[in-house]
Amino acid sequence: MCGFTGFIGNTERAGSVLEKMMDRIVHRGPDSAGQFLDDTAALGFRRLSIIDLESGSQPFYNEDDTLVAMVNGEVYNFQELREELIEKGHAFSTHSDCEVIIHGYEEYGTAIFSRLRGMFACAIWDRTKKKLVVARDMFGIKPLYYANMNGVLLFGSEIKSFLPHPAFRKEVNRDALKPYLTFQYSVLDETFFKGVFKLPAAHFLVFEEGEISLERYWEPAFDVNEKPLEETVEGIDEVIRESIQAHRISDVKVGSFLSSGVDSSYVASVLKPDKTFTVGFSDKNFSEIDNAKQLSDELDIQNISEVLNSDECFNEIEQIQYLMDEPHSNPSIVPLYFLAKLAKKDVTVVLSGEGADELFGGYDDYDVRPNLKKYRKLPAGLRSSIGAAAAKLPEMRGRQFLIQGGLPVEKWFIGQANVFPEAEAAKMLKADYQHGPSVEDIVRPVYDRVKGKDDLTKMQYLDLNLWLVGDILLKADKMSMAHSLELRVPFLDKKVMATAAELPAKYRIGENDTKYAMRLAARRALPEASANRKKMGFPVPIRNWIREDKFHQQIKAYFTSAEAAEFFNQNELLALLDEHYTNKANNARKIWTIFMFLVWHRRYFVVEQQDAVQIPVDVESALV
Repeated sequence: MCGFTGFIGNTERAGSVLEKMMDRIVHRGPDSAGQFLDDTAALGFRRLSIIDLESGSQPFYNEDDTLVAMVNGEVYNFQELREELIEKGHAFSTHSDCEVIIHGYEEYGTAIFSRLRGMFACAIWDRTKKKLVVARDMFGIKPLYYANMNGVLLFGSEIKSFLPHPAFRKEVNRDALKPYLTFQYSVLDETFFKGVFKLPAAHFLVFEEGEISLERYWEPAFDVNEKPLEETVEGIDEVIRESIQAHRISDVKVGSFLSSGVDSSYVASVLKPDKTFTVGFSDKNFSEIDNAKQLSDELDIQNISEVLNSDECFNEIEQIQYLMDEPHSNPSIVPLYFLAKLAKKDVTVVLSGEGADELFGGYDDYDVRPNLKKYRKLPAGLRSSIGAAAAKLPEMRGRQFLIQGGLPVEKWFIGQANVFPEAEAAKMLKADYQHGPSVEDIVRPVYDRVKGKDDLTKMQYLDLNLWLVGDILLKADKMSMAHSLELRVPFLDKKVMATAAELPAKYRIGENDTKYAMRLAARRALPEASANRKKMGFPVPIRNWIREDKFHQQIKAYFTSAEAAEFFNQNELLALLDEHYTNKANNARKIWTIFMFLVWHRRYFVVEQQDAVQIPVDVESALV
């Protein structure tokens, strides 16, 4: 696990710029650094040593040094690919799993990306053709950003690495704020930094002769292949166990995150690491420590836990938003940051349970409740009229029930977060920030790719493409790498995906529970209580924090600031805050979402000064 950054453009006397860019991501790779510079390209790499500790440094080169590559991630099928490529005449210079990418690209071109089993972001520079190829793994486990500014193409694992380059121009993307208030994460391909883009999952980008082209190389296909339940459960258990074993390959210590849910419990029970790690809060309603300790004891594994307090959490919020690169208001980022910090004291690699809900049907929204099933027996035309009318009503009890029962899933399901309804989000914002893509504009292209599928599949597909990559995986990567900890997610594996994609809806959502077939598989490794337990999902007592005077005052100071006045109608903000503080309403998620944006903005646009290298004007001109 590592991080890289670089740029394509005039590189004369640019070594100090590249060093500054690499310094911004030293947390991703504190063990060593590597660089490549020619007259057009500058590539910088920071390494966290996991496999081949002695000789696995990067960049990688092919046999004649015409190709240069940097890779952040792990390739779990590298042994078979390595043997295949050696048989074809390729010579490897390291034992690193990631070296197969450069030789695979030399042999197969961009077709190599669909053959990789693992998590990766990579950059390959063809010195002869002056062509850059960057790619991202099929699920988007590892992040990758790019920006084409002032004649320079910047690319890297984190946006903050772009800041020192003199070609970079820092500006808030006005179109990003309104969708963020609804989704709670940066949902557009263009980030909160205008002109900076995320490379979408399962895509590669080619930059040649000043032109950028993107291509998707993999698409999840949900094609049902119904088998007897027992055979299906056997297949799920077999493929998950095999994936966990593949994900444990390492030359350093490996542990496991453990919550109270079936996903991380399943991973820990199969992996059986020496140590599991859990954090929680003193309020038992916001802690999974007891359940994690109980399972660890049953598995004869040491569970290391920590009880967090509100003061230490608030003290780290600005740093957390800085590390995320973009504003992100999922409250679970906070305990995840401290969980990674705790684990890093003992291990360098952890396995975690992300992805099981999206693949196997684990979210409550996927389950059609009994009263909703009864409602859907009414004539479709009547329900459609009721649903359309309910959609125009303000938030009220029963509104969402009428919408879900009456309207197509494409009209109401946008993923696992829906903080501000779109109209309310616009009401919060100043006129200059009320524009940009609508919620429908964002979800429609995703739904269009699964036309004709059942509603459950459509929801899973949307979550795979938006929620999983934009929220779950992004915070997992950024919060673990903040502490130089590699986080691996064995459910998000191409073989596991192939098995999950064949499940009929009745094996994903059972009569009484979500993830029906997967829970049956988990029972083969877990005590029944653990297999059936609902996960809490890193619960965070933000609603209580905001009602404490010291934190209420801190948030109020942000809401009344000059920066807030640039973006928001402050009377609306203060009304939200006052309603919550006086216990008239629970506005915690809305307040937190705005608060996190303002914390991020202050860190990057007020506290943070443009980290341009102090170099003579003629050199700066040469770089851009």
